[in-house]
Amino acid sequence: MAAPSCSAPRLWVQVCRQRVGGLLPVVSQPFCSAAAASRPLDAQRLADRLRAQKQEQKTKKVPVPTNPVQRRVQELVRFTQQLQRVHPNVLAKELSRGIVHQDRDLVVINKPYGLPVHGGPGVQLCISDVLPILAKMLHGHKAEPLHLCHRLDKETTGVMVLAREKEVAHQVQELFRTRQVAKKYWAITVHIPVPSAGVVDIPIIEKEVQGQQQHHKMALTPSYRMDNGKMVRVRTSRNAHMAVTQYQVLSSALSSALLELQPVTGIKHQLRVHLSFGLDCPILGDHKYSDWNRLAPQKLSAGTLRKLGLPQSKARYIPLHLHARQLILPALGSRQEELSLVCKLPRFFVRSLSRLGLTMPSQHPNGDQEAGHLGAQ
Repeated sequence: MAAPSCSAPRLWVQVCRQRVGGLLPVVSQPFCSAAAASRPLDAQRLADRLRAQKQEQKTKKVPVPTNPVQRRVQELVRFTQQLQRVHPNVLAKELSRGIVHQDRDLVVINKPYGLPVHGGPGVQLCISDVLPILAKMLHGHKAEPLHLCHRLDKETTGVMVLAREKEVAHQVQELFRTRQVAKKYWAITVHIPVPSAGVVDIPIIEKEVQGQQQHHKMALTPSYRMDNGKMVRVRTSRNAHMAVTQYQVLSSALSSALLELQPVTGIKHQLRVHLSFGLDCPILGDHKYSDWNRLAPQKLSAGTLRKLGLPQSKARYIPLHLHARQLILPALGSRQEELSLVCKLPRFFVRSLSRLGLTMPSQHPNGDQEAGHLGAQ
């Protein structure tokens, strides 16, 4: 009786194994194949969708403005965005085409608009990143990287000095620090300063602006204030910086002017703050310092907008019209005479001068050539 009892369970197990073994291939294979097929299918669809979106963006046509000024503004915005996406070799090549002067110690470039000098949050490409590449393009593959001698704001164009050796860079930086370098900037202002020439000597301090958009700005902190008709000296903050700017009107129209600025000191955003808050003549395209309480596009008068051919809604695209026109370096190293470095104005600056009815004095370096170009525009 023991044998049957043992063989029956053994037979039942074999039958179950056969049935389960027969069922597993039938049941498990479809489910596995379906699950395996579903995952690549979703990824494939997502990849196809992304490719289609990219292709649509490439083929999407942006409407071209009929107004030539608006078309130029659109080109400038696109160029500024492209500067952050180009390959470093391409940017270095572009900078090499804008070389103003070079000798065995210095390389001087014409800095384009919208290109930051140093890296920072949100900066994908800057001048300091391409200095090694630029040095190799100019002086061979064994050349040491070029060195920055001073800085310019991202929106400022014009003369920028680079040094081949670190020791020379320190010497030029010392010249800037001790105020032995004569600097001349050109700017287009929204209003006309009164008087037409003078000196702004008001300390500058960085302050936090309260409001919907909390941010920091450089602000004036005068040493004197009026109290009941009397001038009273104010205690100066320890964080305030002495700032001195000499200015002169070169040309003026109804509501705009071309100014030559000579900063005696080198405080952050000094020229923009002195013009906007000291003289009530903000620089054209200065969307940060045209209004103290908020960060908003610069508000322009109807007459200025009409001359520029822009509506107020497009004023946010107007670039900052501040150009480092000239630097005069004293004798340095083997060079026994001073070196005058002049950069021509960018094209958008020249066109704005023409639109606003402003002229350049011919007695300035390269003035005759650019004045003729301005008349042609």
